[in-house]
Amino acid sequence: MPLIGPKEIKSLKKPKPHSHKGDNGILLIIGGSKQYHGAPLLAAKTASKIVDLVYFSSVPENNRLINEMKSKLCEFITITRKEILSYAKKSDAILIGPGLGTGNAEKKLTNELLKKYSDKKFVLDAGALKILNKQYLGKNCIITPHANEFRSLFKIKATEANAKKIAKQYNGIIVLKAKKTLGKDLIISPNRVSYNTSGNQGMTKGGTGDVLAGLIAALATTNDLYLAACAGTYLNGLAGDRLKKKVSYYYSASDLVEEIPKTISDSR
Repeated sequence: MPLIGPKEIKSLKKPKPHSHKGDNGILLIIGGSKQYHGAPLLAAKTASKIVDLVYFSSVPENNRLINEMKSKLCEFITITRKEILSYAKKSDAILIGPGLGTGNAEKKLTNELLKKYSDKKFVLDAGALKILNKQYLGKNCIITPHANEFRSLFKIKATEANAKKIAKQYNGIIVLKAKKTLGKDLIISPNRVSYNTSGNQGMTKGGTGDVLAGLIAALATTNDLYLAACAGTYLNGLAGDRLKKKVSYYYSASDLVEEIPKTISDSR
């Protein structure tokens, strides 16, 4: 079982000379709720540093916060829930879940997208893991559960053996965030298993998982899904390790967002 490291970062595609807007990735992010408004914004900020275009959709209750953020930086395009299906067609990958509510409307939207756009790359995180219909999982899907989310979704304990079984059963990719229970993160496809040990206890703060989801989804727009899952998981932890050297454990998810581009650049 290979350990993920710098080689995965070096394998990531770079923007080609003379490329145009949209050539280097278009990502649609769907998330947020009245209670969790910051999660999808962290994912969007992360992704905007990597891809050309980020389409962003949250609930109306978050409009004020989104507009305030956009007045300071125009790094994503806000769309309404009614516009999601049309923008999904334009996107290379779709991230669903950071801060997402789990009501009937969110459940219907999530499963409609998975069913209608099965040819698209999906990253399913957080709230999406509570409402997705497992029959729509497949080769174009990455799910990013921690141990409790894995157990809740599949009704079995989050072990390496069980994760392998599920990856084969649904023909998808699992990023099992299991440092607390297994001492490592596992990235598992139907025929591959890799593990990651980068990261530290400073990353227990809220928002670091949203950064990870945005990072993996952004990389997935232009790269192989398994590579995106491996490289994103390693990069997220490595950025945290770099911050630890600078400020010990006293950094935030926003600090992580800013450290990621430097980490990518220094690792190539």
